[in-house]
Amino acid sequence: MTADAPLEALLVVQGHDTRLDQIHHNLAALPARAERDEAVRSLAAVEAEIVTVTAVRDDLARDQKRLDDEVSTLEGKRKGFDTKLYSGTITNPRELQDLQEEIEALGRRIGVLEDRELSIMEQVEPVEARLAALTASQEQGSTARSDAELRLTAAEAELAVALEQETGARRVAAASVPDDLLASYEKLRSGLGGVGVARLVGNQCGGCHLTLSAMEAARMRKLGAGEVGHCDECGRILVP
Repeated sequence: MTADAPLEALLVVQGHDTRLDQIHHNLAALPARAERDEAVRSLAAVEAEIVTVTAVRDDLARDQKRLDDEVSTLEGKRKGFDTKLYSGTITNPRELQDLQEEIEALGRRIGVLEDRELSIMEQVEPVEARLAALTASQEQGSTARSDAELRLTAAEAELAVALEQETGARRVAAASVPDDLLASYEKLRSGLGGVGVARLVGNQCGGCHLTLSAMEAARMRKLGAGEVGHCDECGRILVP
């Protein structure tokens, strides 16, 4: 292995790390994930509204059932009074008048309740229409979510293959770099935007793109085996 071989291998490691960073970024920023998340949010909002509207419909249904039961009870009572009124068993004029007045009062009460029932039925119609529209939206939203999840799964699988390949290639390249040099590189990389080593191009650092003095650049090129130079400006490892 030549004197600069570990540094050259480190540049190869840097290339793999840069590509790995790009893959991780692409994984985090997949359009299909944003679409899936939006579909999930939209579907959750629709389902929440379905719960609310269903509760309103059920309340109206209970009110209508209560009124139906009350009307049925009053109808039965009025029918009983009618039967009694025309049975001929009551001859007292005052009793007959009282029965007639009771029948009329029941009729008025039944009329009021039936008006309330009609009002409830008028309220139920738009609620049922809204519930039907929400149910259709729920089905569409569920389909959109499933489609987005399928596309996300496919995109993630494709990037996972690239990630595995790049990780394997990085492992091979890193095997040629001394542990202390690799540790120094990784520490620098973590604090310098993912780039811990760069090529010295002419007198310019390939990492920060600032120009070193001619004397410093010349000194870098004369470093002996095992010596590692760093950019005076950014601190990155420099490979002549």
